[in-house]
Amino acid sequence: MFGLSELALILLVVVVILGIKRLPELTRSAGKATRIFKSEARALRDQDAPGRVVQGSVVRRDDSPAGS
Repeated sequence: MFGLSELALILLVVVVILGIKRLPELTRSAGKATRIFKSEARALRDQDAPGRVVQGSVVRRDDSPAGS
């Protein structure tokens, strides 16, 4: 009987053997996806930069009981 680690190793070997032709393409697309993710994260960080001043107004609270 095989354990979980042996099955994972066999699966990894099968994927490498069957997908050896596609491996460079997959790594290129993974690199592109990583670069896009990093650039989008940087854009969001720049957009929500700390220190931005947001104009607002003071709202006074009415402490009188309702219905009086």
